[in-house]
Amino acid sequence: MAKGSHKFQAPKGTRDFYPDEMAVRRYIEGAWRAVSIGHGFDEIEGPNFEHLEVYTAKSGPGIVSELFSFRRSGGDTDYALRPEFTPTLARMAAARSANLPVPTKWFSIPVHFRAERPQRGRLREFVQWNVDVIGDATPAADAEVIAVAIGLLERLGLTREQVGVRLSHRGLVGGLLEGGGVPSDNLTAAFELLDRRDKMKPEDFQEKARELGLSDELVTRFTETRLIALADVDSLAAGDSVAMDDFRELCRLLDESGLAPWCGIDLGIVRGLAYYTGTVFEVHDAVDKERAVAGGGRYDQLIETFGGKPTPAVGFAMGDVVIRLLLEKHGLLDEPADYLPRPDVFVIATADEAAQKQLRPLVAELRRSGLHVRHSYKSTKNIGKLLGEAGKLRSRHAVILDAQCEQGQAQLKNLETGTQQQTPIQTLPQTLQLPNPG
Repeated sequence: MAKGSHKFQAPKGTRDFYPDEMAVRRYIEGAWRAVSIGHGFDEIEGPNFEHLEVYTAKSGPGIVSELFSFRRSGGDTDYALRPEFTPTLARMAAARSANLPVPTKWFSIPVHFRAERPQRGRLREFVQWNVDVIGDATPAADAEVIAVAIGLLERLGLTREQVGVRLSHRGLVGGLLEGGGVPSDNLTAAFELLDRRDKMKPEDFQEKARELGLSDELVTRFTETRLIALADVDSLAAGDSVAMDDFRELCRLLDESGLAPWCGIDLGIVRGLAYYTGTVFEVHDAVDKERAVAGGGRYDQLIETFGGKPTPAVGFAMGDVVIRLLLEKHGLLDEPADYLPRPDVFVIATADEAAQKQLRPLVAELRRSGLHVRHSYKSTKNIGKLLGEAGKLRSRHAVILDAQCEQGQAQLKNLETGTQQQTPIQTLPQTLQLPNPG
């Protein structure tokens, strides 16, 4: 290293995406996009940063310490890099609330930023898939976004033995808490405590729960006897009848769609964000208590806080970090290099002058015909070495240019079958478009 130079590294909690790693990221993003579109959702995007008030209006001034916030030099406006997409979506929906179709079905795949200590499955910069239905207050919308999440799990090769969806309802949980003696002033704190329960020692959770007024029976219900089948929804016998009716209908719709085997009821799922108003759910590893793979719920009062008319909404988010860890754990990812796009053809030129002269014109012509083309940057008599380079790229075919170029001929080798034939150079664009040339 030269004197005075400095070796820079990526900021803590961020990642460099070299070609093979970027290919894995695009594979996951491609699955997100395909499932969303297949379920009838349209893609949107918003700015990477928002006015700071967008986040403090929803979560209070305490959220600022969790954000990358800034003020432009000489300016007087505070901004923040987005830590989540829901406030942006709510702002966008409010801006066009009079003209949106009912329901509106949107998805997005933005980059997010959180100013917190990096840990396994949680970084300061990450990609997140967001799926939302706006304008539909019925359990059918809840079932639809859950179906999208399960569709993604199936597409990636995960099974219901490996991963599952845990459903709950904040109205039901609130009714249980109040019915169990928790004062109304303590409900918000009780929700926050339940959301953190898996990150706490059991004795610490029990102590905090009792301080908030949770009976021993409620503590047991939220810790030991949590997961029940959707078919047993009536065993909840929980307070709010409207919430219970909605939740019962959601369970019925999921069963009707064949999704019930993926799901279970867990009233310990409450989601920590205060804007959730009804159904909430999380996708969890069925074996280990890994961080939730995805989570979301109904937020029926958020869009109006951004100036829109009262608009029901439900959605969820999934980050790329945790879903990749889950896929790796279950052996569902190939080697990163295997996700790189495969060239249709790799063009090799020997040291022969005619071959060198033909190389670039042929590459250009093949690319104009719509093929993915790579070529050698070296001239050598060792064709085997260059064929090895083509093989590493997983090229489907190789075109070998040698002295026969003067007669307008080239060698076309099918790298998948090993067959090779002499082919007129001028017909290569058409020949390579065939299903199995060579």
